Amino acid sequence: MVRTTVQELAAAVEEPPRQYVVHERDQDHLLAADEMPDPIPLIDLSRLTAADEAHKLREALQTWGLFLVTNHGIEESLMDAMMSASRDFFRQPSEEKHKCSNLVDDGKHLEVEGYGNDKVVSPQDQGLSWNDRLHLRVEPEDERNFAKWPTHPQSFRDVLLKYASRTKRIRDLILRSIAKILDLDEDYFVNQISNKARGFARFNYYPPCPRPDLVLGMRPHSDVGLLTILSVDHDVGGLQVQRDGKWYNVPAKPYTLVINLADCMEIMCNGIFMSPVHRVVTNATKERLSLGVFYVVDGETVLEPAPGLLDDKRPPRYGKFKAMDFGFSFD
Repeated sequence: MVRTTVQELAAAVEEPPRQYVVHERDQDHLLAADEMPDPIPLIDLSRLTAADEAHKLREALQTWGLFLVTNHGIEESLMDAMMSASRDFFRQPSEEKHKCSNLVDDGKHLEVEGYGNDKVVSPQDQGLSWNDRLHLRVEPEDERNFAKWPTHPQSFRDVLLKYASRTKRIRDLILRSIAKILDLDEDYFVNQISNKARGFARFNYYPPCPRPDLVLGMRPHSDVGLLTILSVDHDVGGLQVQRDGKWYNVPAKPYTLVINLADCMEIMCNGIFMSPVHRVVTNATKERLSLGVFYVVDGETVLEPAPGLLDDKRPPRYGKFKAMDFGFSFD
């Protein structure tokens, strides 16, 4: 059975269904963000070898766990084309979008890849987020399931393939830069990525919400893998990051990217750099789009703090285990 999409709900209801409403204890100041104690750094990726830019990156990772990047190598025309193609996809009739559905076996099972909603594990207790998504594997190349990729607009596949090739370069550049900041071998983190490691593009569509004071576009979470490279809507903000128990708006700057560490990197960094908790608030009148490219390690990868970060004064804060055994989802 196909679950009603949020886009369909938004067009039909004046009050969001109960499962989308956050707990009463969390409703106070849901839309309010605190004043920034200091700006989220804007990093020039073309200057990461310079000492001052590397210092900015270290400060960003230590204080926020995320940062903005410019001069990242993705052409503005390609970013425009990617957002335009994703907007065209979500504006299609439902029957066209459901050709890429993440439901299989007549709706009895839900796959990670495809169009629709996230899996409901506990219908009574699980709070739902006010978004629909299109989730597609982009890495490894031989595991791309093109049957789930939209055929409309016709440019979608070529644009996403080109876009993903650019984000992969950014991933490796950032991982090497972090390794150098930590005085590790430059390729230490890159070498943790096997040829089976996966990368996913997740297109998030947030329809207008009738009660943004009660509903979140994305519930608070940290990302599970190595690194997330996010392209956000130029015109409509909504992404917030948590720091010291307070929520702050992440600025939406045209043609910049937001990059955040994820849980596996926090473990390998021995907690020197943290995976930030973040969420998305809703908007009463405007739709919002974002595209996150998530890079994860292979499930067979042994996760542990980098040995070069450990000594008598810095004991390991995390154990040693296979990624799959820690409960991460890599499908």
